[in-house]
Amino acid sequence: MSQEIEIEFKNLLTEVEYDRIYQFLPFKSVELIEQTNYYFEAGDLKLKSHGAALRIRKKNDQWTLTLKQPHEEGLLETHDSLTEEEANLWIQNKMMVKTNVFKQLHELGISIEDLHYLGSLTTRRKEVEYQQTTVVLDHSLYYDKEDYELEVEASSQTAGKKVIREILEACNIPERETDNKIKRFYEAKVQSE
Repeated sequence: MSQEIEIEFKNLLTEVEYDRIYQFLPFKSVELIEQTNYYFEAGDLKLKSHGAALRIRKKNDQWTLTLKQPHEEGLLETHDSLTEEEANLWIQNKMMVKTNVFKQLHELGISIEDLHYLGSLTTRRKEVEYQQTTVVLDHSLYYDKEDYELEVEASSQTAGKKVIREILEACNIPERETDNKIKRFYEAKVQSE
């Protein structure tokens, strides 16, 4: 099964703070990646009630269906590859069973018929390797909002915390409680209705 544990730390930034980190690490030398997340939920918000999220991500002309679920060390991610045609059917609320994600949804008691498309969030991303972690700067756009975020992906909680704190301290940026993208997206969606 295509699964992985994701250990990441996030901190929302102002545009000025984003620029400070951009100058602090060698982000100028790496390619800008644009990716779009298409989010889904069950009518009774069952995914949200389980702390889970379901998305399709388009990145570099690749389409991936991912279910994220809480895990003791971070997030358990379950993936299925999609064709562009399959992804477009999902976005039109014509979901089809994909083996790995469907199995996990079934364990949560969520039927594919309960799912519906919520909307999309586009992120302009830069990534650099730093002290055996991946440091990410994201500029995300959704509804009438945009935000800036620092993300550190690490192989352990200890390494991730150390690196994000070091970067924030070096750039004189306060630690902020930061919701993940789907929570921020969902709040923006509710506010726009």
